[in-house]
Amino acid sequence: MHLPLLASSDDGTLVSQVMRTIAKRISGRILGPGAKLPSIRASAEAFGVSKSTVVDAYDRLAAEGLIEPRRGSGFYVAGPAAPFSLADAGPRLDRAVDPLWVSRQALEAGDGALMPGCGWLPASWMPEAGLRRAMRALSRRDPINLTDYGPPLGLAPLRQLLARRMAEHGIEAKPGQIMLTDSGTQAIDLVCRLLIEPGDTVLVDDPCYFNFHAMLRAHRAKVVGVPYTPTGPDVALFEQALKTHRPRLYITNSGPQNPTGASLSPVTAHRLLKLAEAHDLTIVEDDIFADFEHEPAPRLAAFDGLERVVHIGSFSKTLSAGIRCGFIAARPDWIEGLIDLKVATAFGSNPVSAELVLALLKDGSYRKHVETLRDRLARARGQVASRLREFGLTPWVEPRAGMLLWVSLAPGIDAADIARRALAEKLVLAPGNAFSPSRSASGYLRFNVAQCMDPRVFAALGRALDG
Repeated sequence: MHLPLLASSDDGTLVSQVMRTIAKRISGRILGPGAKLPSIRASAEAFGVSKSTVVDAYDRLAAEGLIEPRRGSGFYVAGPAAPFSLADAGPRLDRAVDPLWVSRQALEAGDGALMPGCGWLPASWMPEAGLRRAMRALSRRDPINLTDYGPPLGLAPLRQLLARRMAEHGIEAKPGQIMLTDSGTQAIDLVCRLLIEPGDTVLVDDPCYFNFHAMLRAHRAKVVGVPYTPTGPDVALFEQALKTHRPRLYITNSGPQNPTGASLSPVTAHRLLKLAEAHDLTIVEDDIFADFEHEPAPRLAAFDGLERVVHIGSFSKTLSAGIRCGFIAARPDWIEGLIDLKVATAFGSNPVSAELVLALLKDGSYRKHVETLRDRLARARGQVASRLREFGLTPWVEPRAGMLLWVSLAPGIDAADIARRALAEKLVLAPGNAFSPSRSASGYLRFNVAQCMDPRVFAALGRALDG
C-alpha cells in the first residue's frame, strides 16, 4: 500500500499530520476493518519522517481506538468500520470549494442571506398561487389517496403525460419505460446503483454540476472530467478518455449545461453517440432544465432511442423544490431493475406530489408559468451579464436559455477567496473549482441570474471583490 507524502502546508506537528492522513484513509474506507497498516519503517519512508514519529502516531491512533496492535504482527485497523465520510473520500479539498460546502451553505442560509451562487429560483418566481389552488382542489377530491404508498412506477396518468411531453423533444418512451422518482437526484442515484460498482470509472463534464461529484464519491466511483466547450464536451479528449479509462457511464446535462449555460450541438451529439456505441458506454442525460428553453437543444435520448441513453427529468427547478417529483426514462429491462432498487431504497412512490404535478400540467397553468419564466430569465441574463462586466467579470458564453452564467474573474483572482470573503457579507457564491474535477476553474464563478435581481447582491459582491 502506498501512502501519500505529507503536504508541506498541513498544520500541526508531524505526528498529528501522520495521524490525520491515516484517520482520513480509515474514515474514507480506503483502509477497511482488519486491514494491516504498513510497517513502521515503510510508513516512515512513505511519509518522509522518522520512525519515532510513526511509532508515536500509531500509539496515539491505538489509544483512540482507530487501530490496534497485534503482538509480533503489527498494527491493524480496528473494527467495526468508521462511518463513511464523503468529505474524506478522495482528495481533501478546501471546504470553500468543496461541492458539499457550497450546497450546505445555500441550503442552510439563514434569513437575509443573498444566494447568487445557488441553483434554484427565488420563491417569488415560482407559481405559488397555482400550487395552492392545486392543493386545495386535491384535498377536496373523493376518493383521494393521502395515506398509502404509491406504486413503484408512479402515477400512471402522469407517466402518460410525460411520455407525450418527451415526444415533443423527439424522445420516444412508452409510459412503461418511465418511472417516477422523488427528484432528479434520486433518479441519478438509482441509475448509479443499477449500472456501476465501487471502483468503476464515470466520465463527467469539466466543469459540471457539483453534486455529480458528491454523488459519485458516495458510490465510490472514479471520476474523470472531460473539458467542456461551448458546444459540448471536447470530442477528441472524450475519445481519449474512453480509450484510457474505459468508463462505465458518462453523466451530463442535455439542455442548458450546469454550470456554463452552454448547449450541446447536433454535431457533437452525433459524435458522442458514435463513440458511446464503439466503447459500450452508457450515457445518463440529466434534463432538469428542459422547460427553460424556447428552442430545445438536441437530446441524446432522441438520437439514441433510449438504447444506451438514460433520460432524467424533474420539476424542482420550474415548479417546486418542496414538492419532490422527478422521473427516469430508460429501456424496459433497465426499468425493471430500477423498480427493484426503488422498492429496496424508497419502497413506493409519492402519490400526493405526483397528483399535484399532474394537476398543474393538465390545467394549463404550468405552460403559462414557464412561458413567462423564459422571458423573465432572458431579460435577467442580459441585465446581470451587463452588471457583472462592470465588476470585471466576463461570461464564458451567452446562454440561450436558463438561469446560469459562468463568468471568469480577472487574472490572478481566486474565486474561493472571493467566496470566503462574501460569506461575511451574507452572500453565498459558487466558486469554480467546486464544479471542476481537475480543479482547473479557480478563476470562475457561477451566478444564478434570478437570484441577482436584488441590488444588495452587487453591493456585497463589490465589497468581496475589493477585499
